[in-house]
Amino acid sequence: MKKLKFALFLAITVGIVPLTIYGQNTIGQILNATEFTVASGHEMQFIEGVKLWKECYKENNGTQNFNVWRRYQGEGIVYVITGLVENWAAMDIEDAAGKSCRITSIRMIMPHVEKMDYSTARSMPEYSQEPQEDTTMFWVYFFRVTNSTTFNEVAKELTSTIRQKEGKPRGQWFSYMGAGPDAPHFMISVPFKGFPDLDVTRDGVWKVYESVHGKKKSDDLRAKWRSSIENSWDYLYTLNKEMSN
Repeated sequence: MKKLKFALFLAITVGIVPLTIYGQNTIGQILNATEFTVASGHEMQFIEGVKLWKECYKENNGTQNFNVWRRYQGEGIVYVITGLVENWAAMDIEDAAGKSCRITSIRMIMPHVEKMDYSTARSMPEYSQEPQEDTTMFWVYFFRVTNSTTFNEVAKELTSTIRQKEGKPRGQWFSYMGAGPDAPHFMISVPFKGFPDLDVTRDGVWKVYESVHGKKKSDDLRAKWRSSIENSWDYLYTLNKEMSN
């Protein structure tokens, strides 16, 4: 968690923020995510620009890590650069190496970006599994809710049952902190090692819940869940190792 002040600049102008692993923080860490919609026909230039920034950062003895994810479906070409920090104070610690590469980001990355969206979310350790080091993709489910209390109650009940039946939750939960009117309120990221894992068939969460608590209780909880949700959507994100550090 050293030298992170310039991470705030990057989050605003480039989006490369440091990545840490979960610790024993029961409050939850802060997820910084910057989503870039790449200008049409500029994907290769964007990729090379991020690689040049990464090279510059390493040449200046930068010590922080960052991960770059490409959205697999949906409109346009979208990359998301993410990182976890322990708290807000971590944003105020200076990153001299990143500052040295500022001009690279301005000249080599931003001209190829159509738009960007920066968001923050708090991890929910009590609902989440520990991160897997060999993860190369996430299927991410987003939720806009009308009643966060009800939504959390159902998420807690489902997660507890999945943990009871399978030994651990299926993903990593986050609660968004401040966003636009169309932004999600919650998300869960389900990790995979690679595309073959997507072919593995396993029971859905509601079938697992029904196997433990019976159909009546499962149907009631599912109705409660649906009543709390305004909208939901999901995307697959794949890790670009060459762009990541």
